[in-house]
Amino acid sequence: MNDMVDIADPKLYVTGIPHDSFAELRGQDGIVWHPYQDNGFWAVTRYADVKTVSTEPERFSSAIGNTNLWDLEADALEARRSIIDTDAPDHTRLRRLVSKVFTPRALRVWEDATREITRDLLDDFCAEGGDWVELVAAPLPIRVILSILGVPLDKGDYLVELSNYLIEGTTDEPSLPDDAFGNTTDIRLLPFSSPASHAMFTFADEMADVKRQSPQEDVVTHLVEAEDAGDRLSRSEYRNMFHILVLGGNETTRTAFSHGAMALAENPDQWERLKSDPSLVESAVEEFLRFSTPLMHMRRTAAHDTELAGTAIAAGDKVVMWYNSANFDPEVFEDPLTFDVGRDQGAHQAFGGGGPHFCLGAFLARMEIRVLLEEMLARDLDLELTGEPERAPSNFVHGIHSLPMKPR
Repeated sequence: MNDMVDIADPKLYVTGIPHDSFAELRGQDGIVWHPYQDNGFWAVTRYADVKTVSTEPERFSSAIGNTNLWDLEADALEARRSIIDTDAPDHTRLRRLVSKVFTPRALRVWEDATREITRDLLDDFCAEGGDWVELVAAPLPIRVILSILGVPLDKGDYLVELSNYLIEGTTDEPSLPDDAFGNTTDIRLLPFSSPASHAMFTFADEMADVKRQSPQEDVVTHLVEAEDAGDRLSRSEYRNMFHILVLGGNETTRTAFSHGAMALAENPDQWERLKSDPSLVESAVEEFLRFSTPLMHMRRTAAHDTELAGTAIAAGDKVVMWYNSANFDPEVFEDPLTFDVGRDQGAHQAFGGGGPHFCLGAFLARMEIRVLLEEMLARDLDLELTGEPERAPSNFVHGIHSLPMKPR
């Protein structure tokens, strides 16, 4: 990489996405090799190349190696394996068992509840302002996903706490001792190497017991009862699926709400444009997602010797897709660093670059952002920054810990 910036350094992201560094990588011929720990990875930064890796799992595997940057021993990989760490036919089977509860038709049932939650949170924010993350961005998605899962809403703060500790596992500042939450499992066997995963698994087991005794019309009941041609989720598969749904349904949408609100405050002309033409809400939702890019990268591993963009890639090499670069590729997005609620070019890759691992929660995230924008429009709610955001020191989640704001 010569003198290029280390894009895997978590501290790099406390000031935002290093767009200049990613532009330099996109401008290189072929794919660039990036040192990491005692080896390295191929940094896939252009939109078209990210899409290729995403849509060709026979070449770029999710099941071989890890989907995070670091390597795992074979037993740890199996212990941590979730739907995102599988290829067909296992991935097809798992997705079929759960995907029916995340279709647009199924999620329409939850729109009224989402709107009620959003109105309550905006009432509190509009009273005197404060930390947008604490008052709106964090509680909104966790309350929605818990409603859908069938988990009591009073457990929301606890699960947000666990999610925050999990994201710490992608930083260089983990704060929990290995035995936190009563954990006795070898830490390397837990997702994100965090005892918070043990706590999440324990909670998942408790919820499964509740739903077996008293089944309801909710996702946890569906996961416990899910069956396809006599096939059911194993205990490990259920626990890892619950883990993914809570983290994905909470952390990533929270990030989109945070960056989107900050972008509206910093670009009041775009908010005025949206107020004057509410038909732009749908494109504004997509711009929220593109501009925030909640998950910044995912890894694949070369299943065999292959090539990408004219670069030879050996079997076993790490191939890392940087969505936070692809979503700002000027070959696809005109003036990509500009927040544009009317943008209509190119499908962003905030849910991945397509292919079998396209995000299960995409419809849910879009619905939540749309409802938030509609309720903000109904209140004529102008946002004003009152301080600097505190960003997460993570190369994985484009998170914001706090965002001081007030109604203008």
